[in-house]
Amino acid sequence: MSPSVADLDAKLDPADASLARTPRVNGLARYGLFIDGAFVDPIGGQWIASEDPVAGKVWAEIPRGTAADAERAVAAAAAAFARGPWPAMSASQRGALLRRLGDLIIEHGEWLAHVEMKDNGKLLAELRMQMKYMANYYYYYGGLADKMEGTVIPSDKPGVFNYTKYEPAGVVVCIMPWNSPLPLMSLKLAPALAAGTTVVLKPSEFTSASLLEFMKLVTAAGFPPGVVNVVTGYGAEVGDALVSDPRVDRIAFTGGPDAGRMINEKAARHMKRVTMELGGKSPNIVFADADLDEAVKGAVAGIFAASGQSCVAGSRLLVQDSIHDAFVAKLTAFIANVRFGHPSDPATQIAPISTRPQLEKIERYVGIATAEGARLVAGGKRAQVPGWPDGLFYEPTIFADVDNRMRIAQEEVFGPVLAVIRFRDDDDAVRIANDIDFGLAAGIWTQSMPRAFAMADRIRAGTIWVNNYRMTSTTSPFGGFKLSGMGREGGIAGMREYMEIKSVWISTGVEFPNPFVRR
Repeated sequence: MSPSVADLDAKLDPADASLARTPRVNGLARYGLFIDGAFVDPIGGQWIASEDPVAGKVWAEIPRGTAADAERAVAAAAAAFARGPWPAMSASQRGALLRRLGDLIIEHGEWLAHVEMKDNGKLLAELRMQMKYMANYYYYYGGLADKMEGTVIPSDKPGVFNYTKYEPAGVVVCIMPWNSPLPLMSLKLAPALAAGTTVVLKPSEFTSASLLEFMKLVTAAGFPPGVVNVVTGYGAEVGDALVSDPRVDRIAFTGGPDAGRMINEKAARHMKRVTMELGGKSPNIVFADADLDEAVKGAVAGIFAASGQSCVAGSRLLVQDSIHDAFVAKLTAFIANVRFGHPSDPATQIAPISTRPQLEKIERYVGIATAEGARLVAGGKRAQVPGWPDGLFYEPTIFADVDNRMRIAQEEVFGPVLAVIRFRDDDDAVRIANDIDFGLAAGIWTQSMPRAFAMADRIRAGTIWVNNYRMTSTTSPFGGFKLSGMGREGGIAGMREYMEIKSVWISTGVEFPNPFVRR
């Protein structure tokens, strides 16, 4: 049984009295922008209604930022990078602040999980785990902050000492999607702060509340004003201004390829570096020799966990001919009695779709798949959940007889919609898996290790899972091939995205050579 709405709403404020409570206006939480260490109203004096996807009702108001708000956030970040306590700190001191922030996340994880659940409808059980693990981002990069060592170059030029050093890239803009606001923000913010940059965060207008609440912990950890800023609002009104500002040195974006292209084009005008994760249409490949019961669970985890709202969703299920029908029957039986409900209820397995526009997009793609000739095996409509008649729930949906050229197999739906595709042998599986513009992830289910290694080599994707799915770690790089993006997040590679490498040449000789001839 889930707690009452009143009990749940009581957990939307921090339990620690030293952390300020968000004010209520007409019963709704009203947030401010976070700029230069303080919560402030948007210059335009407008707010955006934020909907609770379980109740289907507005619960909060998010600042509708403007280009002027973006300008003052960038100005604060640029000032904090150039002068004051932040650039004067050693890397070890920055690391200590990050580790302190990790401690605060552990201490206040339950509160953060409830705010994120209210805003995007994800299962509370998963959010609790995510909040606990999210602290590892700050511990890991806090420990890495003072370990980005340069090198001494054994130069072939006599009379010089040549060495390299890493330096912070400058002002960074991080733009996040709505499906996992806090974890995806932390995957950017933690390495950016460890590197010594200053940051302007731009969350989705659909799910901004948890990031704004998180700024209370950033302040409590002791980060100086202007080091971290948050501007909320629409992409055309805020995002464009942030990306186009010449004082911004680097951009990290997670979202769709269309928005990624526009951001990359705008960034190129000022030669800004970009890191982008742009989603995928990942193949989850089941061979006849796989442990089929485990592979069924892997298929479910790949597409129906988080209601399919995951960039790495295994939305193309490739099943070998000889087991195709039996496997689809097993999979269909497994999801036949999944439990819908409030995401705070431990018995709930399927939570709502996070936003109303996304629910409508899912419905459109189900219609497209049907029109293209795919066979509907399960689901295909909104779910009616007792107690939550206005909730944004959608049934786990399976289409069989899918041809890889269909739109349902080529375009990212970002919902609980699975396209099942037959394949003959290893070569056919590789051909189908790679015949797509994306390349973010792939799953391989087989008991043959030679096949596993060979398939991992042949599939063009940034992450390959063998006999597991959706496993990630702070310590491992994450990113995609092809249209799935550029650059990497996570691990040491993720921190280097926020740094510049500098080569220093010091003359050890006493005589300057001929100035008209290059040495």
